[in-house]
Amino acid sequence: MTDLIKRALTRRIRHRQRSDRVILIQPDEKLVLLVKFAIGMALCLTGLEIAHLVFLRVWSSEVFAAITGLVGTVTGVLVGHRT
Repeated sequence: MTDLIKRALTRRIRHRQRSDRVILIQPDEKLVLLVKFAIGMALCLTGLEIAHLVFLRVWSSEVFAAITGLVGTVTGVLVGHRT
């Protein structure tokens, strides 16, 4: 199975003289691990928010702010690495 995050962060550049050739630039392994960690933490915090709602029946704005920050970070990395 191919690594979806690594594939999403890989840059594809067309060769100038020969348009049929594509150069692939692999991302740094630390960047891939950081994005995987941020996605995992966002999923864990989402589970925590769901548990907070189920057991306490109250919305936690602090946990939601952490989820929003992590999702924004991952989105920024994915969009920023493409340009």
